[in-house]
Amino acid sequence: MAVVTGGNRGIGKEIARQLAARGLQVLITSRDEEKGRLAVQELLAEGLRVKLHVADVREGRDVAGMMNRIQSDYGRLDVLVNNAGVILDRGVSVLDVEEPVVRATLETNFFGALRMTQAAMPLMKQHQYGRIVNISSGLGAFEIMQGDYGLQGASAAYRISKTMLNALTCLVSQDVANTGIKVNAVCPGRVQTDMGGADAPLTVAEGADTAVWLATMEDDGPSGNFFRERQRIAW
Repeated sequence: MAVVTGGNRGIGKEIARQLAARGLQVLITSRDEEKGRLAVQELLAEGLRVKLHVADVREGRDVAGMMNRIQSDYGRLDVLVNNAGVILDRGVSVLDVEEPVVRATLETNFFGALRMTQAAMPLMKQHQYGRIVNISSGLGAFEIMQGDYGLQGASAAYRISKTMLNALTCLVSQDVANTGIKVNAVCPGRVQTDMGGADAPLTVAEGADTAVWLATMEDDGPSGNFFRERQRIAW
């Protein structure tokens, strides 16, 4: 059983599609019920096992309600893809970004993933199995921040949130070592979505591939690493 947050569009929906195509029952979350319902209808029409749970990862009670449903309906959670994310300061310098924008970005991109991970852990530990995949970005890598890539401090709130998500990946992986639970982060690259733009070099299917690979890997697979195109990259 798999959960994909923000699975009503873009990379999230494609990850849900590919996981369901591999035989998993997939629960997608969406803040917008209508958008979520339309996404589920599309996937159901393809013969896939997908359901909707209307939830906002910024709300602890929504997350708790979702986990209660998973516990009662399925009794286990095998895969969690923390995909829900926002970019609210595209192109804005770190010297100009407003504090409320930083807080709002972190609330979804970092704290949402933290809430979901903490809530999922009891079920995963109970069955000594779990795959957690955090959808991050190379823009949050220190290697990029320290290099001369012409980005300066642009989109700082978004980038900081992804750096924090990367740190969360490492810390959770350490805490669940030898439990059968694997935790990794993924940079999908620039993908043809609303966030990536129509001129992006990667299709949605290509952008989802590494996340699905990590979500379905064998027991001897990696944990606590950062990947792009199935290759490990620097933090």
